[in-house]
Amino acid sequence: MERLTDVPESSAQPADPAQANDYDSFAEAYSAETENNLVNAYYARPAMLALAGDVAGRRILDAGCGSGPLSAALRDRGAIVTGIDASAGMLALARRRLGDDVALHLVDLSDRLPFADGAFDDVVASLVLHYLEDWGPTLAEIRRVLRPGGRLIASVDHPFVAYTIEDPRPDYFATTSYTFDWTFNGQPYPMRFWRRPLHAMTDAFTAAGFSLAVISEPQPDPAARELFPDGFHDLSTKTNFLFFVVEVPPSATGSDD
Repeated sequence: MERLTDVPESSAQPADPAQANDYDSFAEAYSAETENNLVNAYYARPAMLALAGDVAGRRILDAGCGSGPLSAALRDRGAIVTGIDASAGMLALARRRLGDDVALHLVDLSDRLPFADGAFDDVVASLVLHYLEDWGPTLAEIRRVLRPGGRLIASVDHPFVAYTIEDPRPDYFATTSYTFDWTFNGQPYPMRFWRRPLHAMTDAFTAAGFSLAVISEPQPDPAARELFPDGFHDLSTKTNFLFFVVEVPPSATGSDD
C-alpha cells in the first residue's frame, strides 16, 4: 500500500501504538488524499513504475496494494497483477477500482503468503516495509514466491528523513519505532512506523537471499512543477523515500523458468 505520504493535515502528535495503522478506519479519506497528490501520484508511484520497466506479460504481486492505484497502472501496462493487503477496507476500494481484472487477497505481510513457490516474476512493495519491525520473515516469503531471476521492487521512508522526526535524535544505528497522528477532516488517526539504518536494510535483503541491483533516490515527475509549484521545489531538493530493486539469483542452470 502507498502508505506513508505527506498528508497535508497530518500532525506530529504522539500516537497510541496499540491502536495505530488501522487503515479500515480512514480508507476512503486516505485513498482520496493520495489519488492525485504530489508525493504519491507524481513521485512515489511514477518512480516504482519506472523501476519496474516493461511489465507486459509479467506476473506481479502488489504487496500492500491499498486501494489499487499501482496495481491499476501495472495492469494497464500489460502485467498480470495480484494484490494483497491487510486492510479489508482498502481491498474493497481496490475491488471497486479494478473489477475482476486483479485477484485480491486479505493478507498480512507478517504471515505466510498464500501462493506457490515461484508464482511471480516481480513483487512490488510500495511504502510498506517500514511498517515492519522485522523484515526477515516477510522478505523470506517474498523470495519464496518469486521465480529465479525475479525482482522485488520496494520503496521505504528514507532513513535520513526518519531520523529527523524526533528531537533529540534517536540512535541512527538502532531499529526503533516512531509514532504520530495523521489527520483527515479534523479526525486524528494514529500511525506507527519502524526506522532502521541503510546498512540494516541492505543486510536484510542479502540475508533473505536477494542480490542488490538498484538503490534509487528519484526526482518527482516534471509535470508536477506546474501543478504543485511550492511543493515541487522541496520534493526536488530534499530526501523523502528510498527505492530498491533486489533480485533472486538465477537458477544454477541459468534458466529463469
